[in-house]
Amino acid sequence: MDKIRIAIAQINSTIGDFTGNTNKIIDFIKLAKDKDADIVLFPELAVCGYPPEDLVYKKTFLQENLKAIEKILPHTSNIITIVGFVNTRDEIYNSAGILSDGQIKGIYNKIFLPNYGVFDEERYFQRGRKPLFIKINNNISCGISICEDIWYPEGPGFSSALFNADIILNINASPFYYQKWIIREKMLSIRAIDYGTAIVYCNMVGGQDELVFDGHSLVLNENGEVIARGKAFEEELLVTDISVDSIRIKRLKDPRWKKKDILSPIFDPEIIAIELHIKDKKELNSNTLITPPSLEEEVFKALVLGLKDYFYKNSFTKAVIGLSGGIDSSLVAAIATVALGHENVTGIFMPSMFTSNESTEDALELAKNLKIKLHTVPISGIYQEYIKSLEPFFKDLPFNTTEENLQARIRGNILMAFSNKFGWLVITTGNKSEMSTGYATLYGDMAGGFALLKDVPKTLVYKIAEYYNQNYPDNKIPNRIFKKAPTAELRPGQTDQDSLPPYEILDKIIKAYVEEDKSYEDIIKLGIEENIVKKAISMIDKNEYKRRQAPPGVKITPRAFGKDWRMPITNKFKEF
Repeated sequence: MDKIRIAIAQINSTIGDFTGNTNKIIDFIKLAKDKDADIVLFPELAVCGYPPEDLVYKKTFLQENLKAIEKILPHTSNIITIVGFVNTRDEIYNSAGILSDGQIKGIYNKIFLPNYGVFDEERYFQRGRKPLFIKINNNISCGISICEDIWYPEGPGFSSALFNADIILNINASPFYYQKWIIREKMLSIRAIDYGTAIVYCNMVGGQDELVFDGHSLVLNENGEVIARGKAFEEELLVTDISVDSIRIKRLKDPRWKKKDILSPIFDPEIIAIELHIKDKKELNSNTLITPPSLEEEVFKALVLGLKDYFYKNSFTKAVIGLSGGIDSSLVAAIATVALGHENVTGIFMPSMFTSNESTEDALELAKNLKIKLHTVPISGIYQEYIKSLEPFFKDLPFNTTEENLQARIRGNILMAFSNKFGWLVITTGNKSEMSTGYATLYGDMAGGFALLKDVPKTLVYKIAEYYNQNYPDNKIPNRIFKKAPTAELRPGQTDQDSLPPYEILDKIIKAYVEEDKSYEDIIKLGIEENIVKKAISMIDKNEYKRRQAPPGVKITPRAFGKDWRMPITNKFKEF
């Protein structure tokens, strides 16, 4: 029986941290050897971090990336190491190095470069021209591919399959959005069946600015069945034994492979021969097969990881949050305590003459439950000073959003004062529903360093908060916060629905218009009233200038504002 042990090193790389990334790669190679692995895979661009963006234009960055490979090589004795790095030979490539016995045995350059959504790879990299195929001991064969390559049915994996590959090794830096794992597993299952090979899928984990990589590494057999699944949002070494006997039996019965001579001139790969002592090893007790998380769990974990890595990778240690007694700020504070520790989170409660007793009580109870410090800074006096100073200019004019926004901007100034004085990073509390419609104040509640809920619709905020309460019962968000009508409390009796459609309807419109590019007419066909659709779309269209000035925040939907959504601010096009 021909069997090989493959280890997937699902690691969290930091862009530009060549020392940290290299040491981590070396440590995981040692772990893989301890597990008697024959091959160990690392994620796409694991050496330099992903996405490196314009850093690839810096000569010293590229040089450090190549030096890292040289430091890894001495640790590759009797193990094949597949690791992502930037190849600078002739052009700049997104590449996988095949390292073994202290040598670079081969380099595969990524062929299919994504250039949509959050990806700009064609801006930076030259596309590869040739598939690469490794033959171990002239026996077990593996095709190499990188991320986007596997999404194309006739990509380099197909070429490798034509040349009798037993296994496709695919390394990735695939960004998270909710439930993406379902789409990914279905696609990989189809590829495994079509290619008649096992597929080993190694994905990066960790936060990088607005992106989170969810891990969720996989191994599938030739029948498209998942036989090993890694953890989500955690580093780990996933080890699996793959027997190639059943793969070869299946291929013998597949008539396509009898016609490979017709196709091979088109898909002719580079073939690398590697001699490897296949170790005698004990059988694995069983393959790891982690149950995928629910939507609420995966979004919660993505937000925790995204916030944690944004802080620690940028050398921030403490957070400050404006607490209002509402659901958004409560959830932000709760997530921050999980990501950073309650001792590193401070809440600032800033009541005005419009703040209700219920909000005061709820903010105090939340801080007590979360075990965070809470400072109360009333703003009524500051607000009256503003009004007094502006009275000569505003006299006889009615109260409107000007006075409302003054309160939000006073609060933003106070939060930034605490930030400047103590070195705390302000986490803003606005959600995607508010960012979409401009229901937020520039230099007020939008002021801060990180917008945690920026891509989380309001209806999902409630679900994530419910998930949190179920899993952290000793630190609960007070029940009354879930029940009261959402309000900014900037004027007497105010609720969000004075200005916005009900969130249940608004979030459907946002999903259709922003994430799915549906037209005004398409959205009306969903059964939503025409005037509500018009109002929502108008608000989304005219508030691009605000969104451009918002802090970064974790991407959790298929299309987040930022790199995913590239709309001109100056724009006369209208849907109706």
